[in-house]
Amino acid sequence: MTTMETLGARAKSAARPLQTATTETKNQALLKIADALRENCAYILSENEKDLEAGRKNGMAPSLLDRLALSEARVAGMAKGVSDVAKLPDPVGAVLSETTRPNGLKIQKVAVPLGVIAVIFEARPNVTSDAAALCLKSGNAVILRGGKEAIHSNTAITKVMRDALRETELPEDCVQLVEDTSRESSTALMRLNGYVDVLIPRGGAGLIRSVVENATVPVIETGVGNCHIYIDKDADIQMAVDITYNAKTSRVSVCNAAESLLVHKDIAEKVLPPLKEKLDEKNVELRGDEATRAILPGIKAATEEDYATEYLDYILSVHIVNSLEEAIDHIYRYSTGHSECIITENKAAAEKFLAEVDSAAVYHNASTRFTDGGEFGFGAEIGISTQKLHARGPLGLPQLTSVKYKIYGNGQRRE
Repeated sequence: MTTMETLGARAKSAARPLQTATTETKNQALLKIADALRENCAYILSENEKDLEAGRKNGMAPSLLDRLALSEARVAGMAKGVSDVAKLPDPVGAVLSETTRPNGLKIQKVAVPLGVIAVIFEARPNVTSDAAALCLKSGNAVILRGGKEAIHSNTAITKVMRDALRETELPEDCVQLVEDTSRESSTALMRLNGYVDVLIPRGGAGLIRSVVENATVPVIETGVGNCHIYIDKDADIQMAVDITYNAKTSRVSVCNAAESLLVHKDIAEKVLPPLKEKLDEKNVELRGDEATRAILPGIKAATEEDYATEYLDYILSVHIVNSLEEAIDHIYRYSTGHSECIITENKAAAEKFLAEVDSAAVYHNASTRFTDGGEFGFGAEIGISTQKLHARGPLGLPQLTSVKYKIYGNGQRRE
C-alpha cells in the first residue's frame, strides 16, 4: 500500500464513526481545536515565519506573502472560525423532505456526510483549520494537501488539531495532512479512488485546471475569481467610487476581489477621474481601452488577456461600454462565474443584471468582497464553488453533505 493509500485508508476508517457522531461530540472536538490553536499561537507563528523567510528568499510577490502570513490576530481569527462552526446548526440527519406513498411507504430524504473529502490548496494556512472544522462538523474525514510554500505552517496547524482530537471521542485521523508537497503526491491524491469521495481544489487558475484535467475522483470546482464591477449610467458616483475601491483594494489576494471594471459611456467622464484618484491611494494600476485612456491619459492600454485575468494584485482592467446589454455580454465572455456587481439607482437595470448574469453571486450596490461563507452566515468556508453541480457559491456546512433516503414500511411488496 502506498503512502497516499495509507492516508486514504485511515481517513476512510475515521469517517465511519464520524458519520454517526453526535452534534455534542463534534462540537466538543471543535472547541478543543479552537482552544489548542489559541494556546499554540507562538508555535504556529514560529513555523509560519520559516515559510515567510523562504518565500522572501524566493522572491514571492507581496500579495502572495500576504496570503501566506499569519499573525496573532489571524491565528485568533482561525480559532474563532472553528468556534463559530461549533455554534452552527448540524446539517447531518436533517430531514429535507418527507412523503407518504399511496401504498403506505413513508419516504424521508435525509442529509448525510459525503465521507472522505480531500482538499488541495495553495499558500493560505488558514484554509487548514477552516477546512478541518467544516469537514468535522458535517461528519466528514478530511485529507489536506497544501502547497510547499506553507508546509511548515500547515504541518504545525495540523499537529495542533490532531493533538487536540486525541483528547476527544473522535479519531485523530479525521484530520490528516499530506506532507509530501511534490507534484506526484498531488496527482496521487487526485486519483485516490476507493478512498476519496470528493476533491475540492482551492487556489489559482493553474491549480484548478490541473485538478479538473487530472482527477479521477469527483471534483467540486472552486476558486478562480475574475470578478466584475459594472457602473451603470444611473449610478450614484460616490457609491460607485466607494464600492469599487473596497472591492479592489480591501484585500487584493483573495478570489472575491474585483479584477475588471465596466463603466457606462454616459457616466464615464464623471466617475473615472474621482475613482482613479481614490485608487491612487493604494497605487492601483489601471489598464484601459481607448475610450478609458482618453479620459485618463497615461494609464496602460488593456489587452484581451487583461480582461480575462485574475490579477490577485493592485491591477484593475477598465472597459467603457455603450449599454447594460454590452456590459452583460462582456461579463459572459470573460467572467469565471464567481461574483459580479452592478452599481445603479435604476431598479429595472439592476433586476435585469441580477437575472441575466450567470455567476455564483450577483450583487446590486454592494462589494463583491461579501462572497464569503462567514458573510453569508455559513461560518467558515472551504471555498467558493463556481460550478453548477451539487453546490454553487460559498461551500459551508450544508454543501458538504449528500442525501440518502430512509423508507419505512409495514410489509409492502412490489407487484
